Amino acid sequence: MKPTGRDVDPNDRAFGQRVQKFRKERGRTQTELAAALGKTSSWMSQVERGVQPVRRVDVLQQLADELGVSVQQLRPGAPSDTGGTSAAPAPLSLSNDLDETRRLISGHPALRTLLSGPAESEGRPVDALRSDVEDLWELTHAGRLAQVSVLAVELLPDLEQAARTAPEQHQIELYLLLSRAYQALSAAFVRQGEADAAWVAADRAVFAAERSGDPLHVCASVFRMVQAFVRLRSLGQAEHAARTAIHALEEQGSDSPQALSVLGSLHLALALVHARSSARSEAKEEIDKARGIAARLGENRNDFNLEFGPVNVEIQAVSTAVDLGDAGEALDIGLTIDAEDLSPERQGRLLMDLGRAHAQRRHGGEALDCLLRAEAVAPEIIQTHQAARATIRELVLIAGPNAPRELLELAERADALE
Repeated sequence: MKPTGRDVDPNDRAFGQRVQKFRKERGRTQTELAAALGKTSSWMSQVERGVQPVRRVDVLQQLADELGVSVQQLRPGAPSDTGGTSAAPAPLSLSNDLDETRRLISGHPALRTLLSGPAESEGRPVDALRSDVEDLWELTHAGRLAQVSVLAVELLPDLEQAARTAPEQHQIELYLLLSRAYQALSAAFVRQGEADAAWVAADRAVFAAERSGDPLHVCASVFRMVQAFVRLRSLGQAEHAARTAIHALEEQGSDSPQALSVLGSLHLALALVHARSSARSEAKEEIDKARGIAARLGENRNDFNLEFGPVNVEIQAVSTAVDLGDAGEALDIGLTIDAEDLSPERQGRLLMDLGRAHAQRRHGGEALDCLLRAEAVAPEIIQTHQAARATIRELVLIAGPNAPRELLELAERADALE
C-alpha cells in the first residue's frame, strides 16, 4: 500500500515537487505528460505528491527526456550514465504499481515454453500455484497493486508453463488457475485505470477458461472484459459483450449458485453501461433483474471473486443512482447497507459513492466524513478514482475560504485540485 500524508518519504516528496515544477514551467498538464510516458494521469499525480516512487532507471530517464532536463536535475545524486547496458534492473519490489506486469503481458509469458518444448524440471507443485492465485486475488481486493505486480511477474510464467507441460490430469485445473490469475490482473488494471491492459488480461482469461472447458469461467472472464470496455468508454462493445454472455447463460437455464452469481454480475455490469450512457430506465431495469437473481441466490457469495449477492446489488444500485444524479435514492438505499463482511474494495466503493451522493445534496460535512472513511478502508479508491477526486474538488470549491482543514488535507493527498 502506498504511503500517504506524513508517511511519504521526504526524498520522494522533493522529487515529485521538482517534477511538478518542471512540468508547469513547460506548460504541460499531468494528463499530457502521463500520456507521453505511457502512464495514467493518476500515476503522474501520485508521482508529484511523492506517494509513487520512481525507482526504475529507464522510467527516470524517460521522464527527464520528456521534461527536457537531465536526470541529475530531477534526482540529484543519480548516476550520470544511465544509458549503458550494464546497469542492473531495479528490484521488482520497487516496481511502480503494475508496470512490470504490464510489460510482461505485452509479450507472451509462454513463448519460451512453446519454442523449447516441455521443460526437464517438473516445475512448481499445483498446490503452490493454487495458493499464489488465492494470494493474487486477496492483494487485488485489498488494492495492494505493487504487491500484485511482484507476485504476478513470478506467477504468470510458471502458470503458463505448467498448464502446457503438466500431466493431462492436472491441465484442467491449471488452465482454470491461469484464467483466474488473468481475471485478477484485469480487475487490478481496471482499478488503476489501465483499461487497455485490462482488456488484454481479460482476453487471455477467456482463452484459458476455454481450454479448461469451464463455460462459467469464460463468462466470468467476459465480465472482466466488460469492465475494461467501460473504462475505455467503448460502451457499445461493453453492452454487446455483456448481452452475449447473458443470453448464453439464460439459454443454458442453470440455477446453480455459481451460474446465478455470474448472471447477476453481468446484469450489474450492464446497469453500469446504461448508467454511463445516461439511460435511466434501462439501468434501473438491469438493477431490478440483478435483485431478482440475488433473491433467488439468498446469500452473499464470492464465486469467481465477483462478490455477488443481495448486498453487492444494493452497493451497485447506490453507484448507479449517483451516476444518474439521483442522490436521494442513493442515500435511501446506501444508508441501510451493512457491507462489513465484504472486501475493503467494496466497502470503500460504497463509502465513496455515499460521499458523492451527499456532495450532490450539498451535505458537505457528511460527504467529507464518508470520503475520509473510504480512504481509511481503501486508500486507492480515493487516490485514483476520478469521481472521488472530482467530488473532493467540488467540496473545496463550495466551501471556499471556509474549507475545513481535513478537507484541504484530503484534497492534497488525492491531488484533487490539479
